[in-house]
Amino acid sequence: MIPIVTPEQMRAIDAAAPEPLDELIARAGAHVARHARSMLGGVHGRRVIAIAGPGNNGADARYAAQMLQGWGVHVEIVAPDVERLPRVDLVIDGAFGTGMNRPYRAPQVPDSVRILAVDIPSGIDGLTGEQLGAPLRATETVTFAALKPGLLLGSGPEFSGKVHVVEIGLETGVAGAAATAGAWLLTESDARESSPRRAHDTHKWKRAVYVIGGSAGMFGAPLLASRAALRAGCGLVWCGLPGQESPPVATEIVFRELPNDWHAAVLADAARFGALAIGCGLGRSPEVASGVLSLIDATSTPGATRVPGTVAVPGASDATSVAMVIDGDGLRALGELPRLRPNIVLTPHDGEYASLAGQPPGPNRFAAARSLAAATNATVLLKGPLTIVARPDGHCVATNTGDQRLATAGSGDVLTGIIGSYLAAGLDPAVAAGLGAWIHGEAAMSLSPVGMVASDLVDEIADVATRLVSATPHGETHAAY
Repeated sequence: MIPIVTPEQMRAIDAAAPEPLDELIARAGAHVARHARSMLGGVHGRRVIAIAGPGNNGADARYAAQMLQGWGVHVEIVAPDVERLPRVDLVIDGAFGTGMNRPYRAPQVPDSVRILAVDIPSGIDGLTGEQLGAPLRATETVTFAALKPGLLLGSGPEFSGKVHVVEIGLETGVAGAAATAGAWLLTESDARESSPRRAHDTHKWKRAVYVIGGSAGMFGAPLLASRAALRAGCGLVWCGLPGQESPPVATEIVFRELPNDWHAAVLADAARFGALAIGCGLGRSPEVASGVLSLIDATSTPGATRVPGTVAVPGASDATSVAMVIDGDGLRALGELPRLRPNIVLTPHDGEYASLAGQPPGPNRFAAARSLAAATNATVLLKGPLTIVARPDGHCVATNTGDQRLATAGSGDVLTGIIGSYLAAGLDPAVAAGLGAWIHGEAAMSLSPVGMVASDLVDEIADVATRLVSATPHGETHAAY
């Protein structure tokens, strides 16, 4: 996992470094120089302009400029307030760093000129990725020790280009809450390590999911979630349809026709399943809200805070603390700031987040995910271009696989099914959610950028999951982030 630290945390990490500042600048500048040389494709006859501001980023750019000059590159160093730059082979952007909090208008640069940003493009907020003025659009960015949230959020990815995280001898886990990385970006290696394998003596009930969803005209949502759970490795999936008849389709999914007052019927079988997946296309009637809340309450651990307005159901001890993933209409049913438990995974987009938290997530999305997880005592997966999974204790993992292809009807239902499958496999809720989001995005990237539909995703899940477990030695245990 790649650590993600805020500008404030980075300042504390810098302050705790045993090496003097000059040594850290030399290491950082050397990395910038080497990446610049790689982008130039050589040094003979090349021309570079380094924009050097007053802070550490400017010092890094100056050191890189000296190294490039030593290699024979013609380098000019300019101040951040220059208005226009001539055509050169490369511009190094070291004007300002992650601590910048005021607008910056970068100089005009010819369109064909490549740009290498030092740590973060100047004019991108290091915490939120918001534009502060008119930044330069980097071709590549060299960032030090850890990713910064601003490289991953808001306009950050658009302006950062290809991001390289380089080591300069800083410890991102130094003592003290202000300096310790509390968020990490998942890599394919992490996905491989956390992917569960089936034991040779397994059977279908050892990884079973019960999907509860659907309403008039909304059969597709629970069907997508159910199919996704199977493709992600479930041995058995039941699909409960409150107040609806089973659809006339031939499938491996076991359909269960449930009464409108369905929570007691689900509870009777809940203990047989490794996880419940609730809410896909379920509708927003008062009966739905009552059913979702009552089922959560009835399956809560002894002594847990009861969801307001619900009653206990006899026999609840048989399904104590069953893992759940709740999406869509199930989230709307919870009301504002419900008190839940960590093995419940909530998967809101921004609108659903607002219904749970009482306000939109805002630009600091790591803080938003952490806040909702702490308030609800649940594991929260906040959807977006960067998907963030937060535990109640504030620990976060994020994944940036996938792109705008996932903005299609039913995509969230597919994600719900994948997460349900990994919960049923016994993974820690944050691991199940993070792995599910990584696979969900990776599956999308192998499909057409135009015209992809959610059912296309389902068919790709097994290929991505197989790739992960095929690269994992037999007997290796899955990780807990």
